[in-house]
Parts: sequence; C-alpha cells; structure tokens
Amino acid sequence: MSTAISLDHHDDHHALPHGWRRWLLSTNHKDIGTLYMIFACVMLFSGGLMAMLIRAELFMPGIQFLQPDLYNNLVTNHALIMVFGAVMPAAAGMANWMIPLMIGAPDMALPRMNNLSFWILVAGGIMLIMSVVVPFLPGGGTPVNTGWTLYPPLSLQVGMSMDLLIFTVHLLGVSSILASINIIVTLFNTRAPGMTLMKMPIFCWAWMVTAFLLILIMPALASGVTMLLFDRHFGTSFFNAAGGGDPVLFQHLFWFFGHPEVYVLLLPSMGIVAHIIPTFARKPLFGYTSMVGAMVSVGAIGMLVWAHHQYTIGMSLAAVTYFMIGTILISIPVGLMIVNFIATMWRGAMTFETPMLFSIAIIVLFTFAGMTGVMLAVIPGDIQYHDSYFVVAHFHYALIPGALFGLYAGTFFWLPKWTGHMYDEKLAKLFFWLTMVGFNLTFFPQHFLGLAGMPRRIVDYNLVFTEFNKMSSLGAFIFGISQILLPIIIIKCIRGGEKASDGVWEASNGLEWTLPSPPPFHSFTEPPVVK
Repeated sequence: MSTAISLDHHDDHHALPHGWRRWLLSTNHKDIGTLYMIFACVMLFSGGLMAMLIRAELFMPGIQFLQPDLYNNLVTNHALIMVFGAVMPAAAGMANWMIPLMIGAPDMALPRMNNLSFWILVAGGIMLIMSVVVPFLPGGGTPVNTGWTLYPPLSLQVGMSMDLLIFTVHLLGVSSILASINIIVTLFNTRAPGMTLMKMPIFCWAWMVTAFLLILIMPALASGVTMLLFDRHFGTSFFNAAGGGDPVLFQHLFWFFGHPEVYVLLLPSMGIVAHIIPTFARKPLFGYTSMVGAMVSVGAIGMLVWAHHQYTIGMSLAAVTYFMIGTILISIPVGLMIVNFIATMWRGAMTFETPMLFSIAIIVLFTFAGMTGVMLAVIPGDIQYHDSYFVVAHFHYALIPGALFGLYAGTFFWLPKWTGHMYDEKLAKLFFWLTMVGFNLTFFPQHFLGLAGMPRRIVDYNLVFTEFNKMSSLGAFIFGISQILLPIIIIKCIRGGEKASDGVWEASNGLEWTLPSPPPFHSFTEPPVVK
C-alpha cells in the first residue's frame, strides 16, 4: 500500500478540550478509545478477583468461606463481567483508536453517538456491579445464582438482583448496537480515497463482521430477558411451565445470541494477529482474500449452529445431526485462518517481541481449543462431557487465548503508537511467560477433572478431585497475580521511556504508522490517498 498524505495537522488552530470536559463530553475517537480500555481494565480486575475467590474456595474439598448461593453468584457475575465488561469494551476501545487511523479518516463517522454508547456502557457496568451488592442489603433477596446463561426457572425465582441484571443486559445491548452502527458507517463512508473494501486492513474487516453480528444477535438476548422480566412481574408465562410456558424457548433465544457472541469476542483478536504476524515475520499476510472470506464464513455459519449447546434437551435426531455437522463445518474457515498465519510465518525473518509471542501462543492454544471443540460438537461425546469441567476448560482455552491474549498482543503492538514511548520489553516478556504458565496450569488439569466426571458450578466436590483442583487453583493464583504487571507496564510506558518512531516496528505497514507517535489530536486533517 503506497500513500501520499499530509501531516499538516492544525491542533494549534483549535481549542483542545481540557480537564473533565475532555473526557466526559469527548467526541474524539482516541479519547473515547482510551476510556473504553480504562473501563475494560477495571472490569478485568474485578472479574479476575471473583475468579480467584472461586479458585480459592475450590482449593480444598468442603465449603471453606463461600456459601453455595454466593459462590454461584460469583460464577455468574465473573462470566458476565469478563464478556460484557472486559473483553468487548477493550476490543471496542481498540476499534475506536485504530479504525480511523487505519482507513485515513479524521474520526468515527458519528462522534456524538460514540460518546453516548460509551457512557451507556458505564451505566450498564454500574448496574452489573449493583446486582452483586444488592443481595447483601436488607430485602435484597437471593443473589443471581443461575450462571451467565440466566436459565429459567431458576432466574424466575431469585431476588431483585435479577431485575438489575436484566436492565444491565438492555443497556449493554443498546451500547453495543450503537457502537456497531458507528463502526459500519465509518467503514463504509469515511475510507481514504483509493481504499476499496478489498484494500481495507484485516482488523477493519474483522470489526465489520463483528459489528453486523452484534446488530443481528443482541435483539434476541434483549427479547429473552424482556420476556423473563414479564414472567417475573407481569403474570405472563413465556418460560413458566406451570402457566403453559416453555423454559427451553429461553435457551434457544439465549444461544442464538450466545454462540455467535463467541465470534464477537474472537474476530477482533484474529484481526489484530493478522497485523502482528506479517510485521514480525517481515512478510505480507498470506491469503488476504481467503482471510476475509474465512471471517465472513465464521460469522455466517456461527449464526446457524446455536443449539449445539443444547444437545441434552431432547431435540430430534435430525435437528441434533444438523447442528453437529454445522458446528464441525466452522472448523474449516477457522482452520483456514490458522493456516494463513502459519504460512505467513513460513520462511519469514521472524523476531519474537511480546506481541509476536502472544500471537504464536494464540495459534497453539486456540488450535488445541478447536480440537476439544470438535470433541464437544460430536453428539455422543457432548452428552458425556455436558456441564462438566471439560466444558469449562474448553471455553477458557478458546476465549482467553482467542480473545484476551489477542487484546494483550494488540496492546503491546500499538502501545508505542498510542503513547509515543516504547514499553519495557523485559517486563513485558516476564508478563507473557508468567501468564502462559499460570493459564495452562489453571485450565489444563480441568480437562481431566471433566473427563473424570466433576460437574461445573458446584462449591464442593468429591475427594478424588482434590489434586487436580489444587493444581488448578495454584495456577489461577499465578495467572491472577501476574496480571498486575500489565497496568504497571502500561503506566511506565505512558510516563516515559525510549521515544517511539512513527513506524515503531521495522516492517510496520499501513496508514496508522505514517502518523507521528503519538498521533495528533486531530488525526488526518486531509485524507491520505491510497494507491
């Protein structure tokens, strides 16, 4: 991609916002991106603290310090916080920061709506935390102990914290849809002259598919929880079997959202890896067109196989066979992406800075998760493993490398561009290796726990599961404590260090690297030309 751009920005011609107004009323894509990532970091540590409490309780058999309802409440909110509060906002923050820079746009297409969608997210996050606190207040009722799936009939019976959770889902859904509309409009209308869709950076393609997915799936979840609200307070019986309703209907609505949500979390990270590997392998991305096709295929097929989470509800043989075959078919485009990454590295002049280390770890660990995913996609296997710790191990191997590690890789890849300073590489590599050791020690033993028959979402367990649980909890403490290094590295980088060049990395390629590090407040005052 060759470019001819003007860097004659005019920050001094505009009164730049300062103080609280800059952040509360901001319409600047970089400031809003920063806000998203700060919010995600706070929620990451909140959800991570809950995970460590869960693993501390499970270190030994017997009930140590968490009663069953509180334990399941932590399990529920840990999942909701990590999915809606940490991973999705962090990815949205990177989209805000990088999409306009990558396509040569001055800002997001709808900057005021950008501000609105962020603050709606904050309101949703506050209500989510309140749903944890309310059961401790007089008259607060039973905590939400349903797991993140919120299945009735249990969700019809718990206290008012469920109502807070329902409104949380509504707010987060509105925020996600507004942000998605903004991203789609930005990508279609504000690309630099000469940048056709098939010249668009892969990260932008990943976000375009993600944004369409969000617009299609969020209404299904919103409908489900709204019907739940009516069942709880207005005498309807959508899901109440005693009144003629069907709890399984909620499962269909939830998983029509829940399964594509996996790809909402995954695709932005895959888009990030598609930029990092060519940079550190010093080769162009292998198979750009097939990568775009794979992302679109993953999004499309992912919409059609939601009920593979429900093999045990008693569907017909034809239905479960359809969902099994469809689920296995997803491994083709996902495998294609992995092959493209490996082919890009093949005979490349690779170096192993921290973003590259995380990218390679994603390829290895996510491929392993794909293999256990095929085991779960096969009906007889799934009936054996259903609701066991094997499922917990599988989805943590899929989502932590596939989503969280991709965001870590993106953070280290773009941090010098964002701050104007190089981060501490030694400290970052220490963070990487501690994270890898902690992660694998936590979740690898859980495969064996599941295969041996330990069910998930239980506060106590049989003595025969003790050793693997101790290993898992020890790994969780290493994993959790090592995450403290992340904000330390970021703050240290913001405060100073070696000056980053415009291009930062030797083989970096794209419009974003033609701007100074850090980019000026108004990124592109004249559109660059892409040839």
